[in-house]
Amino acid sequence: MKPWDPLHGDRTSRGTACHSECLLPSLTGDITQKGYEKKRSKLIGAYLPQPPTANGAAVVRCRLQHSEGAPGRALHSGNIGVCDIRDAAVRERAASTAGNRPLFYFRFGVDQALPPERRAPVTPASSTRYHRRRSSGSRDERYRSDVHTEAVQAALAKHKERKMAVPMPSKRRSLVVQTSMDAYTPPDTSSGSEDEGSVQGDSQGTPTSSQGSINMEHWISQAIHGSTTSTTSSSSTQSGGSGAAHRLADVMAQTHIENHSAPPDVTTYTSEHPIQVERPQGSTTSRTAPKYGNAELMETGDGVPVSSRVSAKIQQLVNTLKRPKRPPLREFFVDDFEELLEVQQPDPNQPKPEGAQMLAMRGEQLGVVTNWPPSLEAALQRWGTISPKAPCLTTMDTNGKPLYILTYGKLWTRSMKVAYNILHKLGTKQEPMVRPGDRVALVFPNNDPAASMVAFYGCLLAEVVPVPIEVPLTRKDAGSQQIGFLLGSCGVTVALTSDACHKGLPKSPTGEIPQFKGWPKLLWFVTESKHLSKPPRDWFPHIKDANNDTAYIEYKTCKDGSVLGVTVTRIALLTHCQALTQACGYTEAETIVNVLDFKKDVGLWHGILTSVMNMMHVISIPYSLMKVNPLSWIQKVCQYKAKVACVKSRDMHWALVAHRDQRDINLSSLRMLIVADGANPWSISSCDAFLNVFQSKGLRQEVICPCASSPEALTVAIRRPTDDSNQPPGRGVLSMHGLTYGVIRVDSEEKLSVLTVQDVGLVMPGAIMCSVKPDGIPQLCRTDEIGELCVCAIATGTSYYGLSGMTKNTFEVFPVTSSGAPVSEYPFVRTGLLGFIGPGGLVFVVGKMDGLMVVSGRRHNADDIVATALAVEPMKFVYRGRIAVFSVTVLHDERIVIVAEQRPDSTEEDSFQWMSRVLQAIDSIHQVGVYCLALVPANTLPKTPLGGIHLSETKQLFLEGSLHPCNVLMCPHTCVTNLPKPRQKQPEIGPASVMVGNLVSGKRIAQASGRDLGQIEDNDQARKFLFLSEVLQWRAQTTPDHVLYTLLNCRGTIASSLTCVQLHKRAEKIAVMLMERGHLQDGDHVALVYPPGIDLIAAFYGCLYAGCVPITVRPPHPQNIATTLPTVKMIVEVSRSACLMTTQLICKLLRSREAAAAVDVRAWPPILDTDDLPKKRPAQIYKPSNPDTLAYLDFSVSTTGMLAGVKMSHAATSAFCRSIKLQCELYPSREVAICLDPYCGLGFVLWCLCSVYSGHQSILIPPSELETNPALWLLAVSQYKVRDTFCSYSVMELCTKGLGSQTESLKARGLDLSRVRTCVVVAEERPRIALTQSFSKLFKDLGLHPRAVSTSFGCRVNLAICLQLTALCPCLQGTSGPDPTTVYVDMRALRHDRVRLVERGSPHSLPLMESGKILPGVRIIIANPETKGPLGDSHLGEIWVHSAHNASGYFTIYGDESLQSDHFSSRLSFGDTQTVWARTGYLGFLRRTELTDANGERHDALYVVGALDEAMELRGMRYHPIDIETSVIRAHKSVTECAVFTWTNLLVVVVELDGSEQEALDLVPLVTNVVLEEHYLVVGVVVVVDIGVIPINSRGEKQRMHLRDGFLADQLDPIYVAYNM
Repeated sequence: MKPWDPLHGDRTSRGTACHSECLLPSLTGDITQKGYEKKRSKLIGAYLPQPPTANGAAVVRCRLQHSEGAPGRALHSGNIGVCDIRDAAVRERAASTAGNRPLFYFRFGVDQALPPERRAPVTPASSTRYHRRRSSGSRDERYRSDVHTEAVQAALAKHKERKMAVPMPSKRRSLVVQTSMDAYTPPDTSSGSEDEGSVQGDSQGTPTSSQGSINMEHWISQAIHGSTTSTTSSSSTQSGGSGAAHRLADVMAQTHIENHSAPPDVTTYTSEHPIQVERPQGSTTSRTAPKYGNAELMETGDGVPVSSRVSAKIQQLVNTLKRPKRPPLREFFVDDFEELLEVQQPDPNQPKPEGAQMLAMRGEQLGVVTNWPPSLEAALQRWGTISPKAPCLTTMDTNGKPLYILTYGKLWTRSMKVAYNILHKLGTKQEPMVRPGDRVALVFPNNDPAASMVAFYGCLLAEVVPVPIEVPLTRKDAGSQQIGFLLGSCGVTVALTSDACHKGLPKSPTGEIPQFKGWPKLLWFVTESKHLSKPPRDWFPHIKDANNDTAYIEYKTCKDGSVLGVTVTRIALLTHCQALTQACGYTEAETIVNVLDFKKDVGLWHGILTSVMNMMHVISIPYSLMKVNPLSWIQKVCQYKAKVACVKSRDMHWALVAHRDQRDINLSSLRMLIVADGANPWSISSCDAFLNVFQSKGLRQEVICPCASSPEALTVAIRRPTDDSNQPPGRGVLSMHGLTYGVIRVDSEEKLSVLTVQDVGLVMPGAIMCSVKPDGIPQLCRTDEIGELCVCAIATGTSYYGLSGMTKNTFEVFPVTSSGAPVSEYPFVRTGLLGFIGPGGLVFVVGKMDGLMVVSGRRHNADDIVATALAVEPMKFVYRGRIAVFSVTVLHDERIVIVAEQRPDSTEEDSFQWMSRVLQAIDSIHQVGVYCLALVPANTLPKTPLGGIHLSETKQLFLEGSLHPCNVLMCPHTCVTNLPKPRQKQPEIGPASVMVGNLVSGKRIAQASGRDLGQIEDNDQARKFLFLSEVLQWRAQTTPDHVLYTLLNCRGTIASSLTCVQLHKRAEKIAVMLMERGHLQDGDHVALVYPPGIDLIAAFYGCLYAGCVPITVRPPHPQNIATTLPTVKMIVEVSRSACLMTTQLICKLLRSREAAAAVDVRAWPPILDTDDLPKKRPAQIYKPSNPDTLAYLDFSVSTTGMLAGVKMSHAATSAFCRSIKLQCELYPSREVAICLDPYCGLGFVLWCLCSVYSGHQSILIPPSELETNPALWLLAVSQYKVRDTFCSYSVMELCTKGLGSQTESLKARGLDLSRVRTCVVVAEERPRIALTQSFSKLFKDLGLHPRAVSTSFGCRVNLAICLQLTALCPCLQGTSGPDPTTVYVDMRALRHDRVRLVERGSPHSLPLMESGKILPGVRIIIANPETKGPLGDSHLGEIWVHSAHNASGYFTIYGDESLQSDHFSSRLSFGDTQTVWARTGYLGFLRRTELTDANGERHDALYVVGALDEAMELRGMRYHPIDIETSVIRAHKSVTECAVFTWTNLLVVVVELDGSEQEALDLVPLVTNVVLEEHYLVVGVVVVVDIGVIPINSRGEKQRMHLRDGFLADQLDPIYVAYNM
């Protein structure tokens, strides 16, 4: 039978829907326009020839199974929590025997919403279709409850009115898993508990409510009408593009988008020619900023192009997030610095326990029967000698045939043989390896219980302690490492194993068994008889009465994955067997069928221990047989007329699934069916359904005996088999809401969220039980309160081996009454089970301590969440049993995470729809938000040895980012309700009161200045000249042959050099060329488009000689003309250049065909080629009339992606050079190495101007040459014995990454950095302290002084308009100043614009490095950017600068003087209102240090924190992107780079992934977690991109605004985009 599709009904009866489905493409992932067209035509082609069926209605046939007819449960509510179900059971029985069922309708959420003719009738079909059924729907009965499923459906139906509009994540095509179904083997559909396996039992799921179908047709018709727009506006389809129909329809209704096409997607190029950003590997310097399409035309802020796909999705997300969160945030005050996290206040209406204090419950007396043996070994000896032929254990092969029968005689003789060999044949006579009391590992496979049993009893006889464990399959088995730790802590040196198992263990090439990870060194000892020597006739094991020695150690896996060993003494072992014998009424020679694991828990206690005490016959069914034939255990019960069977609810479920009218089944022999996981509240539905089906086969209701057990307390309670069939079992229908508060409330109203629990019988014989509060002191609960069950009995474990502290907390508990009196003088043992003791002493269990998740003060059980998730039909998308639920702690609260395995045949759209509905269901039923829901590919979750999910390992993988999910949905906006309250700004305090307040509190106003230029005595000859052109002429006359510039090539040899006179002569020739060939007037602007080098310098001075204004422009990159040439063109146009000077090579490039494709080449101004210069000198050299006239324009792209031109006058230029000369002590005898880009800011000044002014020799190293030879710069510094060098962060990063492993070879080549006095990083940002520190550390061995590295800070002024920049260099770490200082500030205080110093390493501390020493003649003040008032020392504010070399203003096209005056000539609103300041647009603070300057004054350090434009206002606080980015980069090893920006109040995080695309989704939860934890912010969108997508400018600064434009214009081609809810 074809799988039924809830969206389209039967495969054949599409009718007219076929065409529209093509317009609702069910393609997965994003593809290109071309691929989309191809796919679309293919899709349409497939449907066109089919004639439409007559009615078009979806006819659905589905075979009804008994398993689906599990009785709906009557919700009786007596005044106690146990309801009478006798009449209900009678009614159910009548219904179930009534054979033919009526037709019924599928419920699509709400039945009423469907017109009758659209409902699909369902007819029962013949059972012959059984074998064709897919295993997809196989319903895990453990977690199934009809009541619950109905509740979930009703809850989802309620959501219909206010449906969640969850934007689908966008995924790159390659990420969408394309699996061919033939080559695919479905994974185990086993259930979620730790040790459960699975079976390939097939069954048809019932696809009940699929909500989509209701408004499907309405949507389809809209899609057809709007199809013209939908195909043109989106260049690709995506799994949810138009298919997420119903959700997006709602959203559109809310957002009033007029066209009805699906909102476009985020992730593909919209332009015709995709923009490829070339970025050479290993390089950062030439990372050219990707010019995203028309970024300069686009509004960067909120103006988003209408067709942009991202906007619709984010708009959808914003709309969803506008809905109010459930718990309102409470008001509280925020201290100046501390951000208080919202503490969950108790809900005043929450239910509180009202009952009386409970009484401890006593079990019946343990009646001693005379013939009970004094110890278990004595029992074995007795049966082995009296009835040696009696069968003890029958094992089965995978065909269900008896493989081997172990008799009591064989068990006795073989155990003796094992005991003798353990004690006498290991080690030497003098030094035996194993002595009585030592621990020994038992490593036996699950299909060999006989060998294991022999070894176990052999150990008991030898008085050594067996530790049964799982077989390690590989060296890296999930959890096997932890078992190794247990063996190590138990001091195990010997492992007993079987021949087959020994052969199957992994071996090294020499044939030795390797040491498993975390395991101690073991001697492997095979226990098969043929390998053992016979004990001598006179040797006999010493059989004592049971005492307090340890009998065995049972391993237990904790919630966190660690493995503990529970020790059980010999007396406890014996007493436990006696108690079980009495409770279960075992008699000699009974037959028992055991499906459970015989190494531990119920399987061990009944199938290995108690059975021997009573000489019973155990039929053992291995897990491998159950997988092949799930009915095998039932067949064995019939075949052997077994009285007892030990199973788990999954075994009952599988039997139901596989049960096909087996005529010969007769279960009337069973007097007891022990359900080992009966304590799981969801086992009740398996029991009911099983009874319902097999009652007709002789199964009696009273036979089903759920039991509760725990590794610590052994059997806690078990339902006794009764002969009275009128005594119905106890039932409780409890309110789930009450349970989250730990309170028992019978659910009387028609509530959706109920938990039906069954009793697990009475307390064990000889035991006392009570329930205590789960946390804090063990105080007795009230009668209507849920607590942890505690047991006081001989038959319990006694300790966790070797862990005395944990043992005390678990095995030595003394419960107290409310008055504080202990309940008993004997200690109780905590069972780890949560529950209560109901009427009549019946024990009810509602969950496990291990599965408990406390979310904002309410307790939720993992099993309950699993059940709700599984009740969300249809189950086509995930495997039922393969769901893990756990909690992770994020921001001081537990957050729920659900991980499920996705079926390979489910589409992205389907899975996503299922995920969003699971969220709704859990929200409705449990009133709790899910933090993260992840789907992983089938068969990828770590398994336990018996095929269940290894929970702690899954959690570990999730936390370390190696789960590799294929779908992730994060909901931090909904879940995280304990964020600090947003900060409210106080507007009424004016700057004057701030100033007065500062003075009163003794804080000084934050201002500082460099040395006073007037007082510095220096023999500076250049000072007498006003203009640089005059200085050059003077040097050409006085020192004509003094070398000013030396340019190095990539091999480190001199490419060219310039003396004073050479430079003067070339400049003269260029001046002639400008005047004669260019016909330029003085004051005309000339663009200089040169590579870094000598030509650029000559051209600059040629312009000055001709009276023209030069503008240096970075030439286009020959490999990347399309993105770099438009920027050149733009600067040339904006600067109004009358002419363009360049080299012959670039001249050709500008006129090439490639250039013509990128820009209009006819619009270039006249281009002059300086490789061909005239031979004559100018008539005269131009001398400016006024020092305030324009010398040059400094154009650059700021970090926010703005192009800005700043005017520098002749006076400012000379003052700037003089300031640097004094700060760095530059003289003609000095040499300085410069590895900077010479196009703007300080880089240009150092490259072109300073040498001419100061006369020192500049060794020029173009940063681009470092790509081919990363050591070039440092080798040059070493070779020329340079004392001072300047570089950029990108150069430093290149050296750190490129030379990290080569320091030894560089040392051998003679690289010596010991002469370097200062290495200054030129930057316009906060100093990158981590980079400078790693650089210093790396090259320390090559002689670099740790304090040589320092930073400078140059900046532009406020970038709020299109074109602007002030080349200020207020700070430069000079040579004579004190060392740069580092301080640690509190990051939380910084968000409130406060500076609070903290100790290094304290939480939330942020290291900041001083940005250099203030230049001579520079004054700095810190001002409030809003009020313009001066601020105190402890405040973060804008840095304002006053100096002679401030730029004189923006060069703007429109001459917008108001903006210019604000930036370049601001005055304080209070205090010193006369001085004219320039605003830098950077936030920082001043701090007076203990250090002194050369002139004896205290040194004022300036700390730059970040650009005002880049700072993000979120929740009323100021965040700097770099801080969030640093946290994100630390979150996962594969994140190489990160950039953040905001859009409509959402925080968008873009991460570059260095790894496989499969890792992309791992990053989403990690990024969200780290930003929440460290910054108290909820991430709105996570975008995972390839390396090199984040644009970086020539100075190595991130261009976040460019990135934002690219993201919104959909040009990033992301691997994955996740929208957090």
